[in-house]
Amino acid sequence: MQESPMQEMQAPLTGRPVISATGLFTPADSISNEELVASFNAFVDRHNAANPDAEPLAYSSVEFIEKASGIKARHVMSKAPILDPDTMCPRLPERENDELSIMAEIGVAAARQALERAGRKPEDVDAVLCAASNMQRAYPAMAIEIQQALGIEGFGFDMNVACSSATFGIQTAADYIRAGNARSVLVVSPEITSGHLNWRDRDSHFIFGDVATAVLVEDAAIAPAEHWAILGTKLKTVFSNNIRNNFGFLNRAAPETADTADKLFVQEGRKVFREVVPMVAQMILDEAERLGIDPEGLRRLWLHQANAGMNRLISTKVLGHEANEDESPTVLDTYGNTSSAGSIIAFHQHSDDLVAGDTGLICSFGAGYSAGTVFVRKVS
Repeated sequence: MQESPMQEMQAPLTGRPVISATGLFTPADSISNEELVASFNAFVDRHNAANPDAEPLAYSSVEFIEKASGIKARHVMSKAPILDPDTMCPRLPERENDELSIMAEIGVAAARQALERAGRKPEDVDAVLCAASNMQRAYPAMAIEIQQALGIEGFGFDMNVACSSATFGIQTAADYIRAGNARSVLVVSPEITSGHLNWRDRDSHFIFGDVATAVLVEDAAIAPAEHWAILGTKLKTVFSNNIRNNFGFLNRAAPETADTADKLFVQEGRKVFREVVPMVAQMILDEAERLGIDPEGLRRLWLHQANAGMNRLISTKVLGHEANEDESPTVLDTYGNTSSAGSIIAFHQHSDDLVAGDTGLICSFGAGYSAGTVFVRKVS
């Protein structure tokens, strides 16, 4: 039976979501482990001298950091104050309300690169999602400010699922494409993670770095000839207090007393390792089976860049053998943990060499707990 014009108008539109391009903003300044340790140990000396009756704080070391995490350096937006033993946190000058905010600024830089790589103009984009672990303000939404700065019509909103924000954003964007509600969506992840790290905590002072990424998700019908088909996405959350941040200090002074320490990043690292690795590995295997993908045939894994040991175990469970650098590339060593941006940096820097038909996995995991998988295949 022929559909009436009204039926045709009301029929749902469907699209095939793909990743058209990615963008990356990297701060100019980087802090090496050697610099960080020198600063931290100077703080320890001062603290112990000022508190002779208290249990002395322990020194950090380059060897300890690299063994615990695999991190060797991290990029930051505010280097000198972080390394100053009297400050030990970023100092980002507050901007006037009519000035572009710092998170929007770095997000726009990454977004412009993604648009340029895809051959897109801002007017081609329908929506902006700002997906990041910490927003510097409650409202107006960072996404709307980025949208305005880029000159994009349509809509934007913020998302926060900690280290999985970008993959959750990609699935959300893909769902808009599938539903026909948008044809081109920017997922922007400006991560100023230095602002919610306790640089005075030996067990975590080395973890985070700053960066911004952007992922352009589009309908395959308008995508560039070379793109990444999104084969399937899967999200999972399980509540846990083992990674928590009760505030952060992007816009306030560093805490000086123990009772405010939980206003920054805190975690039970060993519990996280023990609980997250099997959860994420099984999630990947289950989703690969659902999609009819042989996990051992995955050409590359772009995993969340939090801990080298976690990535090694997850990749082994998925691939059936310990992955080499080509199969599971690392950016953790030079970027540190950049929260939701980590797996996107790995994808951005280590995907151009793959050929048509190659299948890979973008995967995130972190606080929440939250985890996201995006299976992709190269098209050209």
